[in-house]
Amino acid sequence: MKFDPDTIVAPNSTHRGRPRQFCPDAALTAALKVFWERGYEGASMTELTEAMGITKPSLYACFGNKEALFRKALDLYEKEKLAYVRAGLTAPTAKGVAEAFLRGSLAMQTGNDPRGCLSVVSAVACTNYADSIRDEITSLRLATDRAIIERFERARDEGDFPEGVDPAAMAHYLTAILQGMTVQARSGATPAELERLVTTTLAIWPGR
Repeated sequence: MKFDPDTIVAPNSTHRGRPRQFCPDAALTAALKVFWERGYEGASMTELTEAMGITKPSLYACFGNKEALFRKALDLYEKEKLAYVRAGLTAPTAKGVAEAFLRGSLAMQTGNDPRGCLSVVSAVACTNYADSIRDEITSLRLATDRAIIERFERARDEGDFPEGVDPAAMAHYLTAILQGMTVQARSGATPAELERLVTTTLAIWPGR
């Protein structure tokens, strides 16, 4: 009998006959959407299993507990939804980096994905009971901050910024604008309003 890696059977299941089948990748994508909309603590196991189309035993068997599932969803989010960040860091100028980040965020906030940022939504909602999740999100944010600062330091060394401009301050400024966009998008800001944030930020950006 050929083993089907997409066939997941809940342990100790009393179901007889054809095993319940689901695609782990599709299930993880569905879980990501729930976490994105509800935050880590706001997403109940019932909501997750219903969205994923699986039972709780199947979820535990395939993904582990809720925390492990969130970590996998966060990895997927970083890989797929934040691909524009990695691409943006390769832009030839600091302003080009900023524009790639702002345009990428704008496209995500005005597309078919849930509004807001998974990291921001979950970090705001996390309490002391989810310190490990907060730490995971903080680690991701700090890694991104370091990458932007290093790229802007290179821009300073290449004469891309006017004299006296602090690369770290510009990195934190850009991050604040991006986070503000996600909060405003989640609060109901229109695409036109978010577009104005992007164009205004780029208009006052120092350097080339």
